[in-house]
Amino acid sequence: MSIEIVEIHHPAIRIKDNNGDISASLAFYQGVLGLSADPGRPTIAGVPGAWINVGEVGQIHLIGGPQPSTLAKSPTEDPTEPHIALAVKDIVAAKADLDARKIPYWSMVGVNGPQAEQIFLRDPQNNMIELHQVDQCRCRIANRP
Repeated sequence: MSIEIVEIHHPAIRIKDNNGDISASLAFYQGVLGLSADPGRPTIAGVPGAWINVGEVGQIHLIGGPQPSTLAKSPTEDPTEPHIALAVKDIVAAKADLDARKIPYWSMVGVNGPQAEQIFLRDPQNNMIELHQVDQCRCRIANRP
């Protein structure tokens, strides 16, 4: 049994300069790399940012503001930390697999919509990984109306 990863969706990059002001980074990604920001990114209280569209299936999430963020559940459970997001075929099965392997994780619901659960875990080097149900975020261009 293993988790079925179907796509890589986004790396989340933490903006630490200028008190988390993303304007210089946004200018770089748009002006230098020629990418556009997703105008449908929801407003997240206390977490300024931009979702930069990259092709058909991907984004780069720029995340600013202070840390820990207003979304942090604890000092070690902050979804605004740098991470990589992967879409899974079945989020319920993914959680069952992690439970069976006794791999710790924590979850959040509602940031990307009321039904969109995100689960976060750490790899052996302490890098944060986000898993979410495929088609429950705006990373895919088909999900951006």
